[in-house]
Amino acid sequence: MAMDPLLNDVLSRVDDYRQKLTALREIILANTVMCGEIPSPTFREERLVRFLADRFTENDLQNIGTDEAGNAVAMLPGTEGKNNILLAAHTDKVWEEGVDHSVTVSGDRLVGTGVADNALGVATMVGLPDILSKLGIKLKNNLILLGTSRSMGRGDLGGLRFFLENSQRQPAAAVCLEGVQLGRLSYSSLGMERGELVVESHEERSNAGWGSTGAIVTMNRVVRQILEIRTPEEPKTTIILGSIVAGSAFNTPPQRATLRFEIRSEAPGMVSEISEQIQDIVHQVNAEHQITAHYSVVARRKPGTIGFNHPYTAAARNIMEALDVKPKVAPSISELSALLDRGIPSLTLGLTYGDNKHEVNEMIYIEPIFRGLAQLVALLEVIDGDLQDEQ
Repeated sequence: MAMDPLLNDVLSRVDDYRQKLTALREIILANTVMCGEIPSPTFREERLVRFLADRFTENDLQNIGTDEAGNAVAMLPGTEGKNNILLAAHTDKVWEEGVDHSVTVSGDRLVGTGVADNALGVATMVGLPDILSKLGIKLKNNLILLGTSRSMGRGDLGGLRFFLENSQRQPAAAVCLEGVQLGRLSYSSLGMERGELVVESHEERSNAGWGSTGAIVTMNRVVRQILEIRTPEEPKTTIILGSIVAGSAFNTPPQRATLRFEIRSEAPGMVSEISEQIQDIVHQVNAEHQITAHYSVVARRKPGTIGFNHPYTAAARNIMEALDVKPKVAPSISELSALLDRGIPSLTLGLTYGDNKHEVNEMIYIEPIFRGLAQLVALLEVIDGDLQDEQ
């Protein structure tokens, strides 16, 4: 593929893109605030999806709609339209509807629940027609804009998986958008299993007290056994203990304890191997008197990669460096993994710097956004030209 002349041409313009896009500051911030202030917990993304569909309509896009999985989708037609480039941003947030979703502009930053994950990503996707128009760019290939539902937690990338399995317009390449951090460059996905382990004590409540241990003691032993499982340093493998919930009082041994955790590995088969060891621990607990344990899988991912030296990965690194952004290469367990599973060359990018992710004072910095937008446009141009050369 004739990447060097194409990439050099794009690199010569990318800082000019950054400067021109500052003129869209008010539109970009308004979109981000609106996307941030609409509650959108996993499985209940309808209001934000309707907002996206309305914005797609205002931009005169084609094939606008929502599918059975609750995704918002539209197409910006290319001048030739021989291939499809997918731009995806997840619409769901970690916050429930009852949480204050107010977003404020405070000096050089936006502050509010969900602005980083993923209001800015969604706002950038929905505003891309304005961004390309401002720069006078017309892509040759179709651009599919997809606000994905059911991505996080128990959603298990359900929206994107549904789209890829059912859409008649299959992407030849894809870019996934996350609000933070600028410089993020994910070209590989980790193997992952996210699990929930529940321990229940069947001691009589009337006997709770002297000599009663409840579920906490058993769960403590389970955690110790999990921590004893060997995880290799290379390829990188880890078990993340995310949360333990048990009990409600000082003087009542709880009958139920819940552990949520995640297994991650770069190695094929390693996640399954560790999962089997944890299931052996569960079987051991179930052999005990008055104790039962149950393990359920919440989400799974397969490892995959397009490689550090793939032309799109190399182009992204060069574009970031031209914008004085230091690339931060890290594997992903999000939408990227579903795309790589299907052999679609894909990357995940961050759009700005921020802090306090998944806290009530989550925030993003405004000025770096324009470098994030410039990197996105430049990468789309490279992908568009590359797909055109392959025809």
